Amino acid sequence: MRKPAHYDAIVIGSGQAGGPLAADLAEAGRKTALIERDRLGGTCVNVGCTPTKTLVASARVAYLVRRAADYGVRTGRVGVDMARVRKRKRDIVRSFGGVTPDRAKKKTHRHVLYGEARFTGPKSIEVSLARGAGIRRLTADTIFINTGARPSRPALPGLADIEVLDSTSIMELGTVPGHLLVLGGGYIGVEFGQMFRRFGSRVTIVQRAEALLAREDPDVAEAVAAILRDDGVEVLLGAETLRVVPGSKGRIHLSVRHKGRSRKLTGTHLLVATGRQPNTDRLNLGAAGITTDEKGFVVVDERLETTVPGVYALGDVKGGPAFTHISYDDYRIVRTNLLEGGSATTTGRLVPYTVYMDPELGRVGMSETEARARGRRVRVAKLGMDSVARALERGEPRGFIKIIVDPATDQILGCAVLGIEGGEIMSMLEIAMLGKLPSTTLREAIFAHPALAEALNNVFHHFLE
Repeated sequence: MRKPAHYDAIVIGSGQAGGPLAADLAEAGRKTALIERDRLGGTCVNVGCTPTKTLVASARVAYLVRRAADYGVRTGRVGVDMARVRKRKRDIVRSFGGVTPDRAKKKTHRHVLYGEARFTGPKSIEVSLARGAGIRRLTADTIFINTGARPSRPALPGLADIEVLDSTSIMELGTVPGHLLVLGGGYIGVEFGQMFRRFGSRVTIVQRAEALLAREDPDVAEAVAAILRDDGVEVLLGAETLRVVPGSKGRIHLSVRHKGRSRKLTGTHLLVATGRQPNTDRLNLGAAGITTDEKGFVVVDERLETTVPGVYALGDVKGGPAFTHISYDDYRIVRTNLLEGGSATTTGRLVPYTVYMDPELGRVGMSETEARARGRRVRVAKLGMDSVARALERGEPRGFIKIIVDPATDQILGCAVLGIEGGEIMSMLEIAMLGKLPSTTLREAIFAHPALAEALNNVFHHFLE
């Protein structure tokens, strides 16, 4: 048997943590193997952030054109060419550099292997090379797991008997669905539900919980549901899906229990958006002694090291916040510690995120619910976007800004910004939190008029008592 090739480091997966980490390790002179089974760039570039937000942009244009009369603009009948929308999405993804490893640029000290990895011991793996090119055996002093996650499917009677869509396959549709049924009311279900309603589909979201976006405060979740309904999306909350049944002419029937009554929903397409599962099932982690939780996510400490010394997990595969920017911050933590001699950890880091519905929901820090559950005394400032001049001028008055403040220190603990450019306004508040600015500093700051940022002057005059 051929002797395994030895490397200083092996990186499994080329997502937003693995790709730059492999490059930095190689740049530092460490012989590095980067293993990728599909395309470089991981979920975000290829089937996540980049393509979905490109589709969101197309859907918003369709929405605005239909609203043209509100702005005094005459237009004709609005139509959506889904094939052209899809092509634009594919072109943007291609421009962002999602390529197969065999087309990757050659770099000194970095070897890219196209295939699937599995552990054979704590510091050894074997790679089943793509296109049946055989098996390579590798060992390394340090190994990094960045294999991400994929859409999961619930154990629902009848689901295996029909063709369903997930967050990846739905973006390859060449025509607009007649009636899109969406299982799940998390951020994926919300974004795609509103998007396809704007493309022209009838849309029904079936959410088992009593609210959309389970991690949000009740007033935020209720406002999100109201916006979707205002856009024409049917939202069923507290609805249990009992079974899926194929119908004639490709139709799909869902049997649900909603408000104590049985209902049958009929659609042309079904999107399953009930969560994601880690790509750990084929890594053979047991051979390395790497511990996972009950859902298969890799267990790590605050420095991202697994239960096996010298083996690290980064990004979605380790559980916790499944966001590209968190994956990239994982990379920065490992780089700081292993290449720069630092002592960075995940402890206490802020986790900002944006739900790219329209208007956006930007969130960072504690929610009101979380703060009160921790026994914190808080003050809540809240301002409707219909009181923000720039939002009114742009014809986008839906939503509100909600900020949680510590009354003892006047420090901002968190915020939810549901409104036009909500993610950008949230980011301003995150910067204030990082700089430990008191709310009074924002209240008295001079912002250009009439900018959306002016709302940060006014919101702190509206504390709820």
